[in-house]
Amino acid sequence: MTRMIFVNLPVRNLAASRDFYIALGGTVNPQFSDEQSNCLLLSEAIGVMLLTHERYGQFTSRPIGDARRETQTLLAINVDSRADVDSTVDRAASAGGRADPNPLQDHGFMYSRSIEDPDGYVWEVFWMDPAVASGEKPAG
Repeated sequence: MTRMIFVNLPVRNLAASRDFYIALGGTVNPQFSDEQSNCLLLSEAIGVMLLTHERYGQFTSRPIGDARRETQTLLAINVDSRADVDSTVDRAASAGGRADPNPLQDHGFMYSRSIEDPDGYVWEVFWMDPAVASGEKPAG
């Protein structure tokens, strides 16, 4: 069995967050979605669980923080090309996200931009030269 990771996020507006994550490249898994939660698969091994504050509170007694004011994590997802970085950020921004809350990074062999979801969670969308990812040194 492939190991999976599920990022569980408390959200204020389930429908708006679902639309954002679909634009980010996710597909809804109806098996784990209902009126208080949506499961969006970003790949065969990566899922994002969007949970209303009420549902999220069933899993922890800690208060829910405000991701717009404090940072707790920085999430990153790769795409196939530099152009895909830009188109993914543009699609997600059109679906209620805020493009580039952090500076764009261009190191030649790696290119990334960030997108903030409707609740303030920041995702880095990045491309890395496949040769570098496999352990080869970047050209130049």
